Amino acid sequence: MDNILVIAQIFDGQVKKSTNSAVTFASRVGSFIGGSYSIMALGDDLSGQTPHLSRLGAQRVILAEAPGLDQALAERWVPIIEQVVRKGSYKVVVSPSSSTGKDVLPRLAQHLEAGMASDVMDVSYEGDKLNYVRPMYAGNLNSTVQIPTEVEVVTVRQTEFDPFEAVAQESPVEMIEVPPPPEVLERIEFNDFEKSISERPDLPDAQVVVSGGRGLKSGENFKIIEELAELFGGAVGATRAAVDAGFIHNDFQVGQTGKIVAPELYIAVGLSGALQHVAGMKSSKVIVAINKDEEAPIFQVADYGIVADLFKAVPELIEEVKKLM
Repeated sequence: MDNILVIAQIFDGQVKKSTNSAVTFASRVGSFIGGSYSIMALGDDLSGQTPHLSRLGAQRVILAEAPGLDQALAERWVPIIEQVVRKGSYKVVVSPSSSTGKDVLPRLAQHLEAGMASDVMDVSYEGDKLNYVRPMYAGNLNSTVQIPTEVEVVTVRQTEFDPFEAVAQESPVEMIEVPPPPEVLERIEFNDFEKSISERPDLPDAQVVVSGGRGLKSGENFKIIEELAELFGGAVGATRAAVDAGFIHNDFQVGQTGKIVAPELYIAVGLSGALQHVAGMKSSKVIVAINKDEEAPIFQVADYGIVADLFKAVPELIEEVKKLM
């Protein structure tokens, strides 16, 4: 019996790695409550993604194809997902805690009159109830919550669940009939989706992240951050202060109101360590901080700290890394 529904995340024709992490969560929940999971994908043409989705151990893969579904508008997606949930026997609906998940699932929860836990970091089972661990107060506290409704809606942090590894056996694929667009879409116009193009890995997927803060003083100075990240084959990140100052595009923001990352190595350059930023990177395996203020809060979470002028320390670090290559 498939009683867990995973909403796949697809971007630029590729299944996002966060989908595999959501599947890992679903697999764990399935082992607790008995049963299995299905994966649902929505888009214009899903033929290119079906082979990937069908090897993620699901009971079945549900495809909803129609013009405009690749725009991921919550107003369009929710009635389709709701129809599948109501016709099935789903107890848990899960999505990665991405911008799409944060947009679609709260609306879905309202339609289903279901409780919701967002940004879930862990799950356990006790007394026939699922217990979800999620952060509070910018990550300073973790709370354990239960959802008392018949259907439970959840978004999960990609960084807290290892990506599900593909299996050899392929899941059956089911194409569903898509209902006509709701009337509300007559008042909505999708104009464009602006994306940043980079040869570097996406922030949530990167093994190394080099982030800069307001201490870099200008967008031009972010070049040294980019150069250091390039040497490690890593991604570039930034604080909200740097984004608000116009130094870099907000796609690169790391933090509670940005992207959550947990790379093997996180290098924090010229950033103080504000709570909302630390909430988005404190799960990194090794944190290195470079700041001339020895009292900066970032040193409290750093494994290694360099108290120095970043404009001197970072170029020296770049030269030392080059010697090792």
